[in-house]
Amino acid sequence: MSLKKNPSGLGLLFDEQAQAGRSTLFHLSRPFDIAPEVGTELSVPALAGLVEEMSAALYEAGARAGDRVAIAKDNHWDYLILACAASRFGALPVLVAGSLPPATLGTVLKRAEAQVLVTTEGILARAAEAGVDLKSLAPRTVTVGSAASGTVALEELRGAAKPRVHKSASYEPMVATHTSGTTGVPKLVVHSVDTVLGHLGRTESLRFPIVAMKRSDIVATATPYNHMRMITWSTGTLKLEPKDAMVLADADPATAERMFAKRRPTYLEGLPAAYIGWQDLAERRSELFADVRLFVSTFDAVHPPTVRRFLNASRRRFPSWLQGWGQSETGPMTFRLLTRKAMEAKGDRHPTTRDVGRPIPGFTSMKVVDPATMKPVPNGTPGVLFTRTDGRCIGYLGEPQRWREKAKGKWWNTGDWGVRSASGNFRLLDREVDVIPGMSCIELEDVLADRLPELIEAAVIGIPGKEPLPVLSTKDGTLDEAAWRRATADLPPLGTPMVIPLEEMPRTSTGKVRRVELRERLLGEETFGTGRWT
Repeated sequence: MSLKKNPSGLGLLFDEQAQAGRSTLFHLSRPFDIAPEVGTELSVPALAGLVEEMSAALYEAGARAGDRVAIAKDNHWDYLILACAASRFGALPVLVAGSLPPATLGTVLKRAEAQVLVTTEGILARAAEAGVDLKSLAPRTVTVGSAASGTVALEELRGAAKPRVHKSASYEPMVATHTSGTTGVPKLVVHSVDTVLGHLGRTESLRFPIVAMKRSDIVATATPYNHMRMITWSTGTLKLEPKDAMVLADADPATAERMFAKRRPTYLEGLPAAYIGWQDLAERRSELFADVRLFVSTFDAVHPPTVRRFLNASRRRFPSWLQGWGQSETGPMTFRLLTRKAMEAKGDRHPTTRDVGRPIPGFTSMKVVDPATMKPVPNGTPGVLFTRTDGRCIGYLGEPQRWREKAKGKWWNTGDWGVRSASGNFRLLDREVDVIPGMSCIELEDVLADRLPELIEAAVIGIPGKEPLPVLSTKDGTLDEAAWRRATADLPPLGTPMVIPLEEMPRTSTGKVRRVELRERLLGEETFGTGRWT
């Protein structure tokens, strides 16, 4: 098998990197759900062998080239193993978070129109309790772990004959994953070899100064492994070949403490929600983060106090925080490096992490347009953000018209509301559907987090005719009225804050606050924005 500049597809991702002699050792926080016997330390050749074995199992289950294989299980990196396994014989893997609410999960799987569904007995049972029969959404259901009635256990399929490797054209559908779903039911985003491995994966595989992994690095990640980010992270990690890679199947602080006590990471990536959960750990055992030279956050911006806390926990002379802004449909669009100096509290409404930096040179272009005319607006004027990138997805499963509404020539309507500065930086203001005229809700949330140390999470929501409502979660479930008045004295008028437990803040599978759901629950369905491009 000859090596190529880019992998020929997911099916041979690990084979090609094993052939290239990659020496990274992967350390799992717990064994794979699909093969617990392989343990928690795996080489690249071992991972390639597991992909081949799982490919045979899925083929034995009845999936064939051109079919769709939906995977909805508990979070772990074996999502990628199963995705590669299905892709290996020409099927389209559709990766869905098993943690989605049953009704939402049922809707997403119905759109997937899969021939085979891979899930767990527990997910099937939870859905059934809610009146959703997931087994009816695919001709055959395979369960990881214990078999449920009307399904076949994955273990029973192992040891089957290995199917022939199928090579699809680079522009054909290769994988489908779903969006975070902050504005409703997640969309199933379809990517090809060209868009993911040929473009998005390439951005991860170049040895950019500071931000790229080094061979001496000990990298760690805690992320939703059904997401597109998992594929690009894995591609970059395999190609850049760090010494060790730690894969955390969950963001539990106890898991992070156990893993980082064995190997202190030098390159750490996590969801904003993961970093929030690790804050106490960073204070109690700061030595676990002492060697980190680069923190990476994706999916959403992190509040300034959180960034500050982790940068201060590192004992490196110049640690950095890489904040990327992107979407499932496009991959990364802009990035910004945050330093201790950049995050110093200034006493006013800044710094804010909503400045998402500049487009990635040579990879993306950005513009701000008027939502009514779709024409570019001057610097400093808010509008809808558009991006142009070769990493743009090729469609939405089950919703082709929705994709066409957002694809305008070579440009992509992100549905985000923002502004471009004279220097070329972009600042996110809100999602277009969440906009409140004259303010940025997410910027106010940064300010509140900086001024109220007891604050864990905040969401400012609003509808026409009412003052914006701050919905807050605090450490002890209370809010000091005098502290609130001081914190908001120079801010736009806000309604009386509502304090709710953190667990009642509706979130997506990637930890983002579901603002639409929160607004409809507390205020009603009317909005300032159009919501056309959610």
